[in-house]
Amino acid sequence: MKLIDLVLIALGLSMDAFAVSVTDGMTLIRLKTWNRFVIALFFGAFQALMPVFGYYLGQGFEYYIKTFAHWVALALLLLIGVRMLIEGRRCETDNNCKLKVFSLKLIAVQAVATSIDALMVGITFAAMDVSLAFSVAVIGLITFAMSIVGVYTGKKFGCLLKSKSEFAGGCILIAIGIKIFVEHTF
Repeated sequence: MKLIDLVLIALGLSMDAFAVSVTDGMTLIRLKTWNRFVIALFFGAFQALMPVFGYYLGQGFEYYIKTFAHWVALALLLLIGVRMLIEGRRCETDNNCKLKVFSLKLIAVQAVATSIDALMVGITFAAMDVSLAFSVAVIGLITFAMSIVGVYTGKKFGCLLKSKSEFAGGCILIAIGIKIFVEHTF
């Protein structure tokens, strides 16, 4: 596999993590620099680890992974997204805004949900002649960089959108979940 092909795959995989990072930047309050780094680290690490799991699982369990992975991603992102929509609506109508703070649990769930595509890529890597270590390093680094940019971008837009950011973030997560589901179903 050529380096340009790998970089394009990594950019494609990182788009979901970028979008969710934007959402986190918009909706999480009091994000410190280290929180932004941790968000990017989680997304980068999961995007790098999932192809490794996919590579080894792909040698015997490809059917099962392809059958259920998109359902898991859809369920996780819908759950988080609908919850954000409800909280955003409550904030608008009752003026009772629940402030969201940084949570490793939330970030871990988001990282798993957005890295399902990377698992599938790992399955295809099992059938190709690729350097697995180099490939996952490129994917992880690009996702890390895109996630850092996403969090900072979201922070800027979150300040502009104020109370609408929770609603916008929920819509983004639901859209990503549906996109993953549709891509792997049809």
